[in-house]
Amino acid sequence: MEEALNYLKKFIHYGDNIVVAVSGGPDSMALLTLVNEIKKNLDIGIICAHVNHNVREESAYEKKFVEEYCDQNHIIFEYMKIENYGDDNFHNEARTKRYHYFEQIVKKYNAHYLLTAHHADDLMETILMRLVRGSTLRGYSGFSKVVPMEGYQIIRPLIQVPKTDIYEYCKKNKIEFVQDKSNDKDIYTRNRFRKYVVPTLRKENPEVEKKFYKFSTLLLEYDHFIDDIVKEKMNDIYKQNVLNIEKFKKEKHIIQLKIIYSLLEQFYQEDLMLLTDKHAELILNLINSDKPNLKIHLPNNVIAKKAYDVFTLEKEREGEKDYEIEMLHYANLPNGHNIQRIASTIENGNDICRLNSKEVKLPLYIRNRKEGDKMMVKGMIGSKKIKEIFIENKITPEEREVWPVVVDAMERIVWLPGLKKSKFDKQNNEKYDIILKYY
Repeated sequence: MEEALNYLKKFIHYGDNIVVAVSGGPDSMALLTLVNEIKKNLDIGIICAHVNHNVREESAYEKKFVEEYCDQNHIIFEYMKIENYGDDNFHNEARTKRYHYFEQIVKKYNAHYLLTAHHADDLMETILMRLVRGSTLRGYSGFSKVVPMEGYQIIRPLIQVPKTDIYEYCKKNKIEFVQDKSNDKDIYTRNRFRKYVVPTLRKENPEVEKKFYKFSTLLLEYDHFIDDIVKEKMNDIYKQNVLNIEKFKKEKHIIQLKIIYSLLEQFYQEDLMLLTDKHAELILNLINSDKPNLKIHLPNNVIAKKAYDVFTLEKEREGEKDYEIEMLHYANLPNGHNIQRIASTIENGNDICRLNSKEVKLPLYIRNRKEGDKMMVKGMIGSKKIKEIFIENKITPEEREVWPVVVDAMERIVWLPGLKKSKFDKQNNEKYDIILKYY
């Protein structure tokens, strides 16, 4: 913690206003205490920004706890309660709302720095999660110690401090804090990495967090280096939000991928965590497809479009429902679900489809329904209208518009994910070489 304190002293100056994001947990309370130590020697203004995510009963108590600490230590307390959420990924939406609020507080007090309490264990967990899930080169690096923003910087002074050191600092300095009980639940991916994976790595190397920090900074260095090259290329390849496919295809594969990542980073910004390397692969396959006109749906109602020799990313317009996605290894669908090609499974419900590639014409495509669509339903004689299947399963008209229909290259419907299987579906004991999972 001494290293973090010395780091803060290097850039905090007399008269500065510092915004600190504080949840009330041990990490943020330790950080707030560190900044308060500096206040004793420098006349700085500390603004504590607290967000109530409004999903746990303890949130009201946590707000009161942090507010009372601020009153006792003459720290400005700012507070926001998130009243409602949309239909997006909860964690992503909460993060977006949280940082938007923090930026408002930074501007309100004309502050130059926003401090967050992300620590060494957070960095390890983030890197591990993205390695398993898939990400961009920058994504694999986890997060940076310093993030330049418009008019201010986000600083993470505890990024090299292990969680154990933070607890020890709190104990030594008698710092009270609250505990989020949801951090113990195994239903959250991060919690599983925190409880089972990180401790195992620490057994191999007690200072493993230093290796992860070095890995993170090294990846960022490489990323910045390639960025400089890509920026020069982009001046010629990407103009007025349109990518020239002919020029794009002349570049090496690594540069092509970095250009795609760069476009996604520009377009998604703080929502970049919604994307994985699979989305970049989908875009690359779209660009290289022989079809002159194609589009795929990406998270947050974003559409990637190819129209002859140009490629664009754009927000889905109101009423724009038609889509067609080539099924490769993974597809993110407009209804918020996914279809993935998997190696094996013992499941056998309507969310699983097994096919023999010799009986269907590849490639497979995922599209929304068309008027008059019919499917040869497994176990039935003759065909059945997709519309009738929707009605029988009480699928609403709105859901029908974007419900995925899987067809082969001959436009034969081979699967209605989650609802019905076709005559092409195979049993476990039959011959098949393709397994698709809908989730």
